[in-house]
Amino acid sequence: FGTILLYNGRLYIQTGKKKNVARQLFVNPKAEIVAFKDGDWLRITCELLEADDRNIRIAMLEKAPSLKAMYNEDDGNMVMFEINKATAEFSSFTKAKETVSF
Repeated sequence: FGTILLYNGRLYIQTGKKKNVARQLFVNPKAEIVAFKDGDWLRITCELLEADDRNIRIAMLEKAPSLKAMYNEDDGNMVMFEINKATAEFSSFTKAKETVSF
């Protein structure tokens, strides 16, 4: 996922409903998101639940205007997933592991 939005204290990611990943998440919302930078890993284990709220879609488009070439808030394709029941694990070879739930 190339987009993330912090909105009213909640984290969201965005994709298109026509994409395989969206169809899979509608069936099974359990997900892991992994990132790596400068020798540090982040692994988020969570549920990704659809947030069908026009205001959230608008906020995402305002944050990432390049998405407007592919989506609009009322196109029926743009979907926002809220990150729920999340555990973030930060780790590296040189630091102690840290775990945060949110």
